[in-house]
Amino acid sequence: MDLVGFVMAEKNKKKKYGPKAAEKVEHAVHELKRGKLRSGKSGSKVTSRKQAIAIGLSEARKAGGKAPPPKAKKPRRR
Repeated sequence: MDLVGFVMAEKNKKKKYGPKAAEKVEHAVHELKRGKLRSGKSGSKVTSRKQAIAIGLSEARKAGGKAPPPKAKKPRRR
């Protein structure tokens, strides 16, 4: 790819997450580190970093921030 094509490809890229999403995730991870982050329904303490990020993104979506929708769950096999 030539330089012009590369520059055009870079210009057309869109950010997946907005500043509000970054702020919410940062806050959730901060609470995780302090041991104060709780999961929604059960209210149990969150220990996983991935779960903290998921909670932050969920809060960002509810607040109207720019974040892609969560991945669709696959049906369970019996």
